[in-house]
Amino acid sequence: MSTHFQTVVKSGVPARHRRDAINRMIDQRERTNLAILVQMGGLSGEFRRRALAGLGDCNASDELEELAEDTTVEPSLRRRADELA
Repeated sequence: MSTHFQTVVKSGVPARHRRDAINRMIDQRERTNLAILVQMGGLSGEFRRRALAGLGDCNASDELEELAEDTTVEPSLRRRADELA
């Protein structure tokens, strides 16, 4: 896992640092790590939605299709993944 990923999931990290870390993950096209963030139930919806949008920015069709079919992901996120795929 990248240090950016660790920043996002670490407790006690300010929201702005988490947002910055997600943006860096998008810039570096860390598709797998972004998909994991979308799947994480304990992570705030704001960050999960940003990671999902980032997958769209990265043209990560395969990851988006998998998320759209993953019944463990919240329905609203699955619908959005399907739209972005």
